[in-house]
Amino acid sequence: MAPSSLRASAPRQGGIDAALLVLRLTLGILILLHGLSKLPTPPAFVADMLVKMNLPSFIAYGVYLGEIVAPVLIIIGVWTRLAALVIVVNMLAALVLVHVPDLFHLDKSGGYALELQAMYLFSAVALMLSGAGRFSVGGRYGPMN
Repeated sequence: MAPSSLRASAPRQGGIDAALLVLRLTLGILILLHGLSKLPTPPAFVADMLVKMNLPSFIAYGVYLGEIVAPVLIIIGVWTRLAALVIVVNMLAALVLVHVPDLFHLDKSGGYALELQAMYLFSAVALMLSGAGRFSVGGRYGPMN
């Protein structure tokens, strides 16, 4: 049987796996820092915003899933696709609850007003689509990786 021409060569695959590691560590560490800043008290400001939108305030504890649990899973590379999905949902909720007025605005330097949020969101989408890669606890073919 002839080898498939669609497969990446070994050095290229190693580079992709290294790039996924860099992406995982960057996204995971930066979002984890946001989550740790919300400890030990419950995210009261998020609960208040939810109540104003006629939603139950206990949903605010989802911030801990999206900003502590999911980033740790992404950093170590276990259940990466699911953890990335949780971060996507968390970022979409943040956009809806806090950032809707800035969706179509530029900042003072001409950059997109929500560039940090967009970078988190689309980095999580990239990990959701790609998985963790070889350099992870779960490995390239581990559960949800």
